[in-house]
Amino acid sequence: MSDIDSYDGGDTGHGDVDYGHYSAGQEHDALDQLHQAQGSEHDAQSQFGVYENDHHAQESTDFSTGNHVEYDQPAAVHYEADNYTNYSHDASEDDHVFAAEGSQSTHSAEFSELDALQQRFDAAFAEGTEYHADGGAGEIAAK
Repeated sequence: MSDIDSYDGGDTGHGDVDYGHYSAGQEHDALDQLHQAQGSEHDAQSQFGVYENDHHAQESTDFSTGNHVEYDQPAAVHYEADNYTNYSHDASEDDHVFAAEGSQSTHSAEFSELDALQQRFDAAFAEGTEYHADGGAGEIAAK
């Protein structure tokens, strides 16, 4: 920026006044801004439940009874009686229960963010002022 001031007052005993002012300049500004953010997350969950029940039963029963009677007489009399009971029982029982529950989940997320701002500012200016006075008459000019 430049400033030029001139004053030409001449002889101080006279009433002539001459005043001049001139300013000129330029400005340059810049703005650079960068913002970056990034992240990620991962979640995992697993839950299981197992229930199992076994039952085994086996039975075996054997029952035998017998009765034998034999009778002989010398006069050729013969008497014989047989009485038998035979019982057999076999049983088998088998139970099985199985239950299962399950749950499994996963979650993944990622993000990335970028903000950029770039701006340029240019400005120029010029101004000037003059003032002339001669015996009470005046003039002002500006550009």
